[in-house]
Amino acid sequence: MLPDLTQYIWIAWLVVALVFVIIELLTLEFTFLMLAAGSLIGGLGVNLAGGPWWLQVLAAAAVSALLLFTIRPLLLRTLRRSSAPHATNVDAITGMGGRLSAPFVGDIAEVRLDNGELWSVTRSPAGDTLAVGDRVVVTAVRGARVELAPATTGPLPHDVPADRSTH
Repeated sequence: MLPDLTQYIWIAWLVVALVFVIIELLTLEFTFLMLAAGSLIGGLGVNLAGGPWWLQVLAAAAVSALLLFTIRPLLLRTLRRSSAPHATNVDAITGMGGRLSAPFVGDIAEVRLDNGELWSVTRSPAGDTLAVGDRVVVTAVRGARVELAPATTGPLPHDVPADRSTH
């Protein structure tokens, strides 16, 4: 006499769901997470309700497909919306303000950027005349030096004291 293995099919649904979750942890694209949920909700749910094996497979496939085409796109859209690209490292320096901290000697000077870094400066091709203490904006990064341009005539937002009377 062989035992009836269909009474242990719930274990197979748990193993399938666990395998899908492990694969999801490696891929991070929400596809296998939806398949795992379909296996648990559809397959295991119908099994616990006493449905035949073919109905379990059909329910798991239907729930997985429903989740893949409805919930997964919403999750991906939400994930991508919150991860707007931000400039980092040298790319973040372009456009940053600062003050000229040392006079030009030949074509080289120093600038203290708003993030606190001290950079060597090459004279801009436009030939702007800058004096120590002038507000400047980084226009380009050229290796270990930056090119500057005079800042706009108005003060930069961090140079203006905050108006606390509106709060």
